[in-house]
Amino acid sequence: MKKVQVEEVKSLHNRRNFLRISGITLAGAGLVMAGCSSDDDKGTTPVANQNPGVRNGVFDLGGGDLGVLTYAYALEQLEADFYTRVVNGNSFGSTFNAEEQAVLEDLYNHEVIHREFFKAAISGVISSQDQLLPSLQFDYGSLSFSNRTQVLTTARTLEDTGVAAYNGAGRYITTPDYLVLAGKIVSIEARHASAIRSLINPGSADFAGDDVVASSSGLGQALKPSQIITAVSALDIIQTPFTAQFLP
Repeated sequence: MKKVQVEEVKSLHNRRNFLRISGITLAGAGLVMAGCSSDDDKGTTPVANQNPGVRNGVFDLGGGDLGVLTYAYALEQLEADFYTRVVNGNSFGSTFNAEEQAVLEDLYNHEVIHREFFKAAISGVISSQDQLLPSLQFDYGSLSFSNRTQVLTTARTLEDTGVAAYNGAGRYITTPDYLVLAGKIVSIEARHASAIRSLINPGSADFAGDDVVASSSGLGQALKPSQIITAVSALDIIQTPFTAQFLP
């Protein structure tokens, strides 16, 4: 029994260190992307009529590479907001044990980095701040942040959705540097999903369950932006309306 406990602690320690190192690495990548010159970004912004911005009173995510970045920014706003509420809730310490708190705090830090990374990256290439997606408003309805099962189940849904979103959006990115960065981010999101699934069902194979990894190909889900937006809309968490008429 003692040996098993030691191995579990080592596994958690290694997983947490890897999550933390991955997040720091990504933060550095974000600074590189945000610092790209206008010459480097030439040709990556869609034509004027597909730029992100308000259309008929509602913000549209836009099309092309900038539309995909804005779409990712919307998803990262959701994840960052969720984990912010989780770790800053009054019952965080009593709802989750020390190991779970450590993992959730790491995920919180990563998602905030992701959100701020996209905000900085998009701000660096748009011609007007009117083209930047505003801060979204969220309502989690009956979700109780003092209920461990509800929180972890919601986290699993958000992380699995995020992985499928990045996998599906990659094909629509035309700028190689953006595609590389999207690949780095989705690898982090996949590890988040794995960590959450391990917290829900320790010692199982759920971290790579058949519901997210196809047994025939060994590949994860890849869903188009329109499919992801429909799925996220069904959760009824995002309260700020937006459209995505130029995304597939």
